[in-house]
Amino acid sequence: MRVLLFLWTAFAALLASDLTLEIVKEVGNEPKIRIENGTVEVDGSLNRKFFKLLVGDLTVAAHFQVDEQEHIADFTDPISPRLHDGDLLLRYQLYYDDRGRLSARMLLYDLKRQQELLKKAYTIGDKERYPFIAHRIVYDVGKALGFDDLSFLRSFVIFSKYTGPKQADIVIGDYTLTYQKTIVTGGLNLFPKWASKEQRAFYYTDMNGERPTLYRVDLYAGKREKILSGEGMVVCSDVSEDGRRLLLTLAPSMQPDIYLYDLQQRTLQRITYYSGIDVSGNFVQDGRRIVFVSDRLGYPTIFAKDANSRAVERLVYHGRNNSSCTTSGDYVVYSSRETNNAFGPNTFNLYLISTKSDYIRRLTANGVNIFPRFAPDGETLLFIKEYANQTGLGIIRLRYNKSYIYPLYTGKIQSIDW
Repeated sequence: MRVLLFLWTAFAALLASDLTLEIVKEVGNEPKIRIENGTVEVDGSLNRKFFKLLVGDLTVAAHFQVDEQEHIADFTDPISPRLHDGDLLLRYQLYYDDRGRLSARMLLYDLKRQQELLKKAYTIGDKERYPFIAHRIVYDVGKALGFDDLSFLRSFVIFSKYTGPKQADIVIGDYTLTYQKTIVTGGLNLFPKWASKEQRAFYYTDMNGERPTLYRVDLYAGKREKILSGEGMVVCSDVSEDGRRLLLTLAPSMQPDIYLYDLQQRTLQRITYYSGIDVSGNFVQDGRRIVFVSDRLGYPTIFAKDANSRAVERLVYHGRNNSSCTTSGDYVVYSSRETNNAFGPNTFNLYLISTKSDYIRRLTANGVNIFPRFAPDGETLLFIKEYANQTGLGIIRLRYNKSYIYPLYTGKIQSIDW
């Protein structure tokens, strides 16, 4: 129980403001983009939601000044040469194909040069996954214009969601939580972690048997494979770049430590040796080192070590409760408790540091911001934002200093990955 309280201490705090959009604006030369909707035969509710998703994706991409007004135009009409209010035009149309599948066509047009830049069509078998058509359109727009990678828009988010006492489901969705699909249900299922960037499989901890058990689920083959089980706790906190090694938190003697598990050899290597609590291991610096959370100073904070060395380096000298972290390249983002109110709300903020310098940057300003997770691009961060009995997903675009919150209206998020 002490270990579980340590891992989940951040979730007990309350937030002092509502879950609303947070944006820090920068002055820039982003092109102005106008959106024209040519949809006529798709129901109005879906049509309106799709337009809002496009506006939201273009805004989160951080490359555009987005005209949020919905303009109506027939998709096949010529582009008016009198459209001078803007740099780019994105025209689209939703429709159903001959097989009844939801489809879309889009056109990207340079208004200044009067030149077509991109024209594509999209089809999706499951109508409920329509958000991913919007995400793919904006991804393709960014790619056509030569902007930095926007693949995070297309990625699935996987998370564990509390649904009742000792009940938590594993859910996949898009980053806005508009699309959600439960893939593991029944009992207590925690700490999902994608097995690779391809997102074809994931690991999670099943707490429903006599001992916690780590499973690997192949989404496309529909198979579940047992990896290992143990006493106390079994959590996969990170997967190596090649997908062959797992960083696990195990407590075979009710004392949690970090272990390295080789999937091919089926071997287990103990990484940390400490009489207290070591949890949440993450690979850093191309897998050569491991960052983790430990209470060896009497409170949780962030440390690092080489896999084959006993020497441990303290990375964080800020805060007295740093209970979760994520890594990308040479960078670490961690959650730090800023207040110590025994009977009231506490504030948890996110900080970015480098393992190679004294660089530190605060990423959030208030509220409860916990369980950060880097996107594969290393430029985008996902985290949990908590407010009273409600939680949401937070997105931070690090290069552009912008953040956004998407509430979860039913249930409460336990942990996330993407």
